[in-house]
Amino acid sequence: MSSVRQIAREAGVSITTVSRVLNNHPRVSQKARERVLAAANDARYVAPVSKRSTTNIALLYTGESSLGSPFDSQVMWGMSSGIEEYGYDLMVLDAKRSLQPGETYTQMFMRKGVRGAVLRTTLSTRHICLAIAEEGFPSVVVGDRFEHPSMRFIYSDSREPSREAIEHLIALGHTRIAICLNIVDDSDHADRLAGYEQALSDHDIPLDRKLVIRAHANRTGGEQLMRRVASMADRPTAIFITDPAAAAGAFKEARALGLNVPEDISIIGFDDGDLRFDIYPEMTAVCQDTGAIGQEAMTALHEVIENGPGETLPVRKARRAWLEVHHSTASPSVERRAE
Repeated sequence: MSSVRQIAREAGVSITTVSRVLNNHPRVSQKARERVLAAANDARYVAPVSKRSTTNIALLYTGESSLGSPFDSQVMWGMSSGIEEYGYDLMVLDAKRSLQPGETYTQMFMRKGVRGAVLRTTLSTRHICLAIAEEGFPSVVVGDRFEHPSMRFIYSDSREPSREAIEHLIALGHTRIAICLNIVDDSDHADRLAGYEQALSDHDIPLDRKLVIRAHANRTGGEQLMRRVASMADRPTAIFITDPAAAAGAFKEARALGLNVPEDISIIGFDDGDLRFDIYPEMTAVCQDTGAIGQEAMTALHEVIENGPGETLPVRKARRAWLEVHHSTASPSVERRAE
């Protein structure tokens, strides 16, 4: 690992200037700061943990922020024990807003005094995660998976339990089954759609694209979804809602519309925590332990920070999601079957 002295020699500045840049001190010219960060980036420099400015870790959004979502809340809750144990401080960053022109991601992190990052991404911004990994900056992706050998990631495999969820509805007698997906594409929702399509195909039920519905991953999105479903001339008898907040909104709006769950419509939701027990009737759901994802990501990130990316085997872990059957699903009524 390179030293401050080596970085100073490479950048053509004093050791004091290097120290000021690495500690994010304001009294450094922009040109000197750029030279030091470039030299530090080329040398894969990571400051020792005793440095005040390097106790920061970041939760970095490479695309649209989902900070208020149940998934992110549970991830941060899981990370919190490691943050406390290892003595880190957490920053929340937006990649597009934080990155300056001509700057590498490592330079951006170092400028902000960040020592390692947990990454949240979407299908359209996965290249940012790859760039960060290729630069050698300590990072772990949560909620996605990659083929690239240098990527570290932890996610929950929800394809098979999503297939099981649709199988459950089919076994109850449903054939007109809708699915609600986030309007922002990511691998998690792609897996849930794949499970849905597989179950329909296995039972020779034609895929109706009108029943593949996009909605915002929040309560308002769920409310809008249920109003849309209720207005359909050929309304589905069941729906799989692949986001927890949207599912909660859908239950609320169903009551407002006078639709009884599960008598009038069966609903399977998704749960990152214990939401299924707080909804009436208790929600049948595909579940994942998102807190454990955050906890394991924090442990993996700490190991990379302590030992260096080259000395730590990449963490590439798929946790298992599961289906829990509760009281929001039932056989469709005779009247609904005849419609």
